[in-house]
Amino acid sequence: MNPAMAVASNDAPRCKAFVIAGTNSGCGKTLVSLAVMAALRARGLAVAPFKVGPDFIDPTLHAAVCGRPSHNLDPWMCGPEAARAILLRHARGAQVAVVEGVMGVFDGISGSSEEGSTAALAKLLGLPVALVLDARSMARSVAALALGYTAFDPELPLAGLILNRVGSANHAALLREALETSPNLPSSTRILGLLPRDEALALPSRHLGLVTAQDNPLDPERVARLARWAEDNLDLTRLLNACPALEFPDLEGNPAPASRVRIGIAQDAAFCFTYAENQRLLEAAGAELVPFSPLADKALPPDLRGLYLPGGYPELHARDLAANAGLRAEIKAFSTAGRPVYAECGGFMYLMDSIIDPDGATRPMCGVFAMAAAMLPRFAALGYREVVTTSDSLLGPAWTMARGHEFHYSAPTTADPDAAPLYKVRDRRGWTDLAEGFSKGNTLGSYIHLHFASNPDVASAFVEACRAKAAIE
Repeated sequence: MNPAMAVASNDAPRCKAFVIAGTNSGCGKTLVSLAVMAALRARGLAVAPFKVGPDFIDPTLHAAVCGRPSHNLDPWMCGPEAARAILLRHARGAQVAVVEGVMGVFDGISGSSEEGSTAALAKLLGLPVALVLDARSMARSVAALALGYTAFDPELPLAGLILNRVGSANHAALLREALETSPNLPSSTRILGLLPRDEALALPSRHLGLVTAQDNPLDPERVARLARWAEDNLDLTRLLNACPALEFPDLEGNPAPASRVRIGIAQDAAFCFTYAENQRLLEAAGAELVPFSPLADKALPPDLRGLYLPGGYPELHARDLAANAGLRAEIKAFSTAGRPVYAECGGFMYLMDSIIDPDGATRPMCGVFAMAAAMLPRFAALGYREVVTTSDSLLGPAWTMARGHEFHYSAPTTADPDAAPLYKVRDRRGWTDLAEGFSKGNTLGSYIHLHFASNPDVASAFVEACRAKAAIE
């Protein structure tokens, strides 16, 4: 039975679902995914977007096109059942679920395993894959490329091929001829379309990836052009007809918490790396999440009992963050008073004494941690992480486990002698001696982005820490 349909209800609402994967990073799968989402929305369909893996940036672009949050599907971080539940929970009410893959379709946490790959996720959920191939500077060789990807894993459900960066009508004809006349390709290898190269559609990028939606690379005119590009050159009806319809279980609602705890969450162009599921789990545990902007707001919202400072690009906005001295002082006072503060990556940098920005200027930050973050010419860390706490903390009792991801270009130039490392960290090679998860009073800062679905008790523990502090004040 299709795992994504295993909990079906005959009269439940239905939703078509598929994955858009790529042969490799850089083949154009994000742009193709956005174009397909935009075209389906232009047809009047409600589109639920998803992203395979730990990425924060692509989901901001998905949300801008689809008008609803994009959720990460990552069986390594969250486990297979949680990944399935996230898909079914957030596809409910939509007519199409579009899942953008990560890296190349078979790329995962190692060279010998499919774990963490788009292919593994597609097979887990029983979703067909539309495979994007970069056909630039290629003719008959495209058939060899297609054969390799289709034959590598016969269990991968393939909906068809999307050829990207096609140079001309003659180029398109050669590519189609190569694929349709190859004796080795299975007859089920459909050509879903050929997308002409259009450099004007390309999205801007910077360190860590594409420019986020918060910095507006997707204005309405570009979205409309993307929709036309996909509609005019892809057989979207054929793709939808090749897809299963998800069927949804009857959801049992959790009892509402007796009272809500107001927790401020930083949300602006400098702090935009948050898993949507983390926010849902905090709210399910009793949080009332109150957005605020460290860039624009002169004071914290009233009556907050805790702070959640996610990652993002504080280094690109360091001048403006530094100029907002009143809010920085209030956040330091909030932490010094022992109110719970949880900060990840960019949020952790914001809590340090200073950030040395890409121009080499030192910008003062909140001063909670006696550290300075300096930008490096290449990434300082990249990869999945599993953490175990070594003492009681905001995240729960000692030996609490959670999984997440680390990707950043900055590193501390100084150490805070009063900030004790809380985490034992394991990467794909095993346990490390990395000092991480810095605890100071009731504040926890780390470069690791945790996905709370890896251990929902973490979200509950943080909310309860905020509630407990409020009860004694």
